[in-house]
Amino acid sequence: MIEEDAALRNGGSGLSGQWADAAAARPRTTERHITVHKRLVMGFAISILALLVVTMIAVLLSVRIEECSSGTASDDPGGRAGNRSVPAANAAAAPAGSARLNQNSAGETPGSAGEETVALEAVRGEEEEEEWPRRREQQPWTKLRLPGHLRPLHYNLMLSVFMENFTFSGEVNVQVECLNATRYIVLHAHRMHIEAVRVAEDRLAGALNVSEFFLYPQTQVFVIILNRSLEEQRSYNLKILYNAPIENELLGFFRSSYVLYGERR
Repeated sequence: MIEEDAALRNGGSGLSGQWADAAAARPRTTERHITVHKRLVMGFAISILALLVVTMIAVLLSVRIEECSSGTASDDPGGRAGNRSVPAANAAAAPAGSARLNQNSAGETPGSAGEETVALEAVRGEEEEEEWPRRREQQPWTKLRLPGHLRPLHYNLMLSVFMENFTFSGEVNVQVECLNATRYIVLHAHRMHIEAVRVAEDRLAGALNVSEFFLYPQTQVFVIILNRSLEEQRSYNLKILYNAPIENELLGFFRSSYVLYGERR
C-alpha cells in the first residue's frame, strides 16, 4: 500500500513495471503498408489473368492446326486422282501426235533446209568457241598485268639528256628468257616516241622480223608483234631506241625546281 501510494503521488498509473509494459499501446498498421499489400494483390491477379490468356491462345492455335491437317488429308485423294488422270490423257493424245510426227518426217528429205540450218549453227558455235581463246591470246596488251611468257634477265640502259628543250633520248638492251612460245612482247611504256626496235637471239645474230610495234595508252604498255613465235627455253636480246620529253610532273623522267635567295634553280 505504501508503494502504491508513492506511485500515485509521483503521477504514475498505479501499476507495477511488468503490468505497465503489457498494457502499453502497440503501433497500428500505417496506410503505406496497406498500399503495398494492395499492389501485391493486384500484381498477383494480373499474372493469373495473363496466364489464362496465354492458355486460351495456345488452345485456339492447336485447334486451328488440327483443322488444317484434316483439310489437307481430305484433299489428297482428289489430287492423286487428278495426277493419275494426266498420264491417261497423255496416253490418249500420244497416237495422234506420233502420227503427225511420222507424216512430217516422211515428207522431209535428208538434205532439207532445216537440217542444213542446224548444221551451220553447230559449226558456227564451234568456231566461236575456238575463236574466243584465240582472241584473248592475241590481245595480251589489253590486260593490266604483263603476260608471264617472258622473263627479263639483264638490263643495259643509256640516256642522253637535253636541258635546252627538256627532252631526252634513250637506248635500252634487255636480255629476256622465253618461258612459253609467243609472238608478242609487252613492256610498260607511256608518253614516249619509239624510234626503232630490234629482236635477236643475241647481239651478233640476225634480227627476227618484226611485224609491227605500237603504244597502247589504255594500259600504258608498248607492244611488239613478231612474224614468228619465240621458242621456249631460249634467250633473246631486245633493243629499243626512243625519245621523250622530260616531264614537269611526278611522272617517269621528270624535272623539278626550287627557289634559293630569290633565284630559281
